[in-house]
Amino acid sequence: MRHTTLGLSALTLLCAASVHASTSANPQYRNTDNPNLADKGEGTYPIPYKMPVVKEVTDALHRIRAYLESTTPTRIIHKGTGAAVTDLKKPIKEAIFEPSKGDYGIMVYEMGVVHSGLLKVRAATQDARFTAMTERHLRFFAETMPYFKAQEEQFHLERANSFSRFLDPRSLDDSGSMCAALIRARFAKVGPDLDQMIQICGDWVANKQFRLADGTLARKRPQAVSLWADDMYMGIPALAELGHMTGDVRYFDDAVRNVLQMSQYMFNAQNNLYTHGWNENNPDAPRFYWARANGWAVLAMSDLLDVLPKSHPGYNQVLNQLRANLKGIAEQQSGQGLWHQMLDRHDSYLETSASAMFVYAIAHAVNQGWISPSTWGSIAQAGWAGLANRITNKGEIEGICVGTTFASDHVYYYHRPTSVEALHGYGPTLMAGAEIIQMLNNPAFNIEHKVRTYHYVPSNAAKTDYREHH
Repeated sequence: MRHTTLGLSALTLLCAASVHASTSANPQYRNTDNPNLADKGEGTYPIPYKMPVVKEVTDALHRIRAYLESTTPTRIIHKGTGAAVTDLKKPIKEAIFEPSKGDYGIMVYEMGVVHSGLLKVRAATQDARFTAMTERHLRFFAETMPYFKAQEEQFHLERANSFSRFLDPRSLDDSGSMCAALIRARFAKVGPDLDQMIQICGDWVANKQFRLADGTLARKRPQAVSLWADDMYMGIPALAELGHMTGDVRYFDDAVRNVLQMSQYMFNAQNNLYTHGWNENNPDAPRFYWARANGWAVLAMSDLLDVLPKSHPGYNQVLNQLRANLKGIAEQQSGQGLWHQMLDRHDSYLETSASAMFVYAIAHAVNQGWISPSTWGSIAQAGWAGLANRITNKGEIEGICVGTTFASDHVYYYHRPTSVEALHGYGPTLMAGAEIIQMLNNPAFNIEHKVRTYHYVPSNAAKTDYREHH
């Protein structure tokens, strides 16, 4: 671990109640990295404005891990009686996955993000406990897929079959996020090798999903031909990981094509933000800059750059697009470290899942050398301070917007409910925490606390060019 100029002491540690207090109460914090508590120039903050501490970040991630482990059972039960189904030789019509204790389906796309997050935390901490749940889920899939396949052949349950997303995927939501997670687990050697599931979901994304005539991944809702910025994540990382796994450059080409073409349709170069969606029959409709849509976009581009060969002709184009979007996002950060539900509407509420995606993407880009730590390090740090304030002692995450369709008015977006049972924020928060740990341990720069703020200073004389390359 590298050295900093902070001289951390007991003053650095805040009590658990302070760290996890809700921002809605607007508490006033002093910066405990400033040993001079009488400094009238320091000011007060609505969040704990201080350098993160690896142990505190890790402890928060363990709370999230333990909470998710306790709420995601892996059992087959009888739908009517709730009794355990243990005979996997003879399928019955009423057999289903035991429901989770929250709205946490074990095959939904949000769970794919959770597994990707857990894999990243394990890599950052070298703690195998973080992937125990992933191992359990994947082993359950391997053991039960033949049973539910036989159930489908006998009873034809279609969407009522608990395994339907992988027996018969019908959308990017069914297939893309989990496909990427399964391939990442394979590379990490976590759980059994689910090759059959990877082939099914990968085939859907690459070959069966509805597209525009130019090959852009599209949907037939809410209007007949629509693009969603969400689908940058639902499709592009899976394509990228298929390229990573097989070495077939066609997957990389498809992933890059979709970044660039989706950006042509949905990215506003004036404010560097993505509108939530685009309808072919009304291409000049008003634009709505929903935060989580931009979160999915930056996650997708980051994931692609992680595995895309630098020699690929689209590498710099994707990197430039990510840098532009991050600039637009960073300029909208609130004074509480988080971002608003509608990025450009600062009277909309502060939303957690998108904020976590932004913290991850910025910190990851800093760690990868894609953007300057001097410019961006403190933005990610402040974002984590706001995000950590949303993690409860129980490991729940507050302020997560529930599932949201591509809509045509601000009133809808403004008033989407938030819930600790919205799984959308859990994977991104795990990812953000993992990357903050990596950033704190990054030997490429030191973090200095000077003039009551934080400066990420390169630790060597090497110069990195952060300008766009064409």
